[in-house]
Amino acid sequence: WVRMLGMAATMALVSILMPVYNTAPFLKEAVDSDETSRALVKEYKRLQLQLQMAAVSGAQTSDADVSRFQQISGLLFAQESTAQMLLCEMRVQQMMADVYKILGDAAGIELPGM
Repeated sequence: WVRMLGMAATMALVSILMPVYNTAPFLKEAVDSDETSRALVKEYKRLQLQLQMAAVSGAQTSDADVSRFQQISGLLFAQESTAQMLLCEMRVQQMMADVYKILGDAAGIELPGM
């Protein structure tokens, strides 16, 4: 039954992700075609990971990193192409987390962070 649930979750995920999957390459291409946007997205993701890792490990984050992340976030979400790409990535991440939670609950497994 877990396998059947896994297959059903996969099929549901594919049907939900198809619009995102079809749009994502065009959004990424639009962002990558602009050197400034590409560099800002790279720095945004680096800082995002750094801040998330600090939060998980309980480490202190510098005010400068938090401020820089907020400034870059504001710049990126003010541009339609970068905002759409980042929101697309967030939707995929959230859907994957939902699928893992569903599968973990069905299998009786507690996944860390879920």
